[in-house]
Amino acid sequence: MWNPTVANLTLMALGSSAPEIILSVLETVLNLGGCPGELGASTIVGSASFNLLVISAVSIYAVNEKNDNDPERDESVPKGVKKIYDMGVFSITAFSSIFAYVWMYICLSDQMITTVEAWLTFLFFFLLILMAWGADKWKSMQVEKERLLAGLGADDDKPVIEYQAIDIYRELIAEKNGQAAKNEEEKEKRNKMKNFLKETMNTD
Repeated sequence: MWNPTVANLTLMALGSSAPEIILSVLETVLNLGGCPGELGASTIVGSASFNLLVISAVSIYAVNEKNDNDPERDESVPKGVKKIYDMGVFSITAFSSIFAYVWMYICLSDQMITTVEAWLTFLFFFLLILMAWGADKWKSMQVEKERLLAGLGADDDKPVIEYQAIDIYRELIAEKNGQAAKNEEEKEKRNKMKNFLKETMNTD
């Protein structure tokens, strides 16, 4: 299944940044061999600044107690407060956003861009995706580990039964050997065990 973290950093980012990417590529192609223009770079820097500062500020301001009425909201946090559940991915993307400006300043400090700097910039993107994907997988593994330690199993939706495995097999083997249920309570108990095995192991 496609990882949502990778999708956000690739498909969604590419779609939202397509206009400035096209402008930058177009201006670069039209000025090959000449002095590069300012339109492409300015558009990208301006868009990144707007996304990082203005959109973040509006998103934070928009969340308040009055409009935080989602029926599936996390009740562990007060109304109007949004919680970051995956600090690993968030920290990596936040650091990368700041590092992008620092790296741009380093590259432009000598008023020129070398081929090495261009390739490194390109590779940093894939490094960001790899690190974010790793952090996402690590978080998933930690959550699964906590669930297993708590005895919850791999899936919340799986049915739970109050009998132990030895009780289930003892009852069902007895039925298979022709031993009928003594009363309605025992019959209901065996049916419950059968349904449990059918839903969890896809077997009759």
